[in-house]
Amino acid sequence: MNFLYSASASMFTACLASSLLLAAEPKTPAVDMFGPEAAKTVTWTAFSEDKAAKQDDVWQIGPELILCKGTPRGYLRTVEDFTDFTLELDWRWPKDRPGKGGVLIRTTGDDKIWPKSLEAQINAGDAGDFWGLGGYRLAGPAERMKTLESEQFGTLTNLKKNESCEREPGEWNHYEIVARGGEVTLKINGRLVNKTTSSDVAAGKICLTSEGSEIHFRNVKITVPNKP
Repeated sequence: MNFLYSASASMFTACLASSLLLAAEPKTPAVDMFGPEAAKTVTWTAFSEDKAAKQDDVWQIGPELILCKGTPRGYLRTVEDFTDFTLELDWRWPKDRPGKGGVLIRTTGDDKIWPKSLEAQINAGDAGDFWGLGGYRLAGPAERMKTLESEQFGTLTNLKKNESCEREPGEWNHYEIVARGGEVTLKINGRLVNKTTSSDVAAGKICLTSEGSEIHFRNVKITVPNKP
């Protein structure tokens, strides 16, 4: 979403320590969230600002590709709630048609444009930014943070990425979103681009957004820690 507008050594050290801890953490196997094995654990439903729109009007879900037409605005979301997880997916824009999109995590409250959540930005040129929507709290380096008050969307908190790793429209990008307690990290194409600390910890939906631009997704997979 577009409401406006060299990682430090300490950030690298903290993220390295987190990576070592995550490597030792017992996990369930990764689940393809649109694959047949996910049928018993993941259910998807669509929300649109146009109440007359059907899911198939916006989202075309195939075995190899999830195509979002972009209009009307809304999102495809899980029925189930997730708190801590590793979410990986690929996305691309049609060639010569970069646009707007995002992944919402820990989404709570009623369906609307836009619910309280933490957004991993996909907007062309801004992929890797965080947006805390509807009062969702997060923390990070002050020089990369900005807070806005919107009459329509409530309190919005933006944490800019520390570098750009996006590929050209028409090429696939890979997102890795790791949420553990108050810490959430973003990697694009294997490079760490953002990290938020002291963010709201909530069980919530995972959403892929429709924001006016055609966008393609594939290989949407989730891994969750084993319960003690």
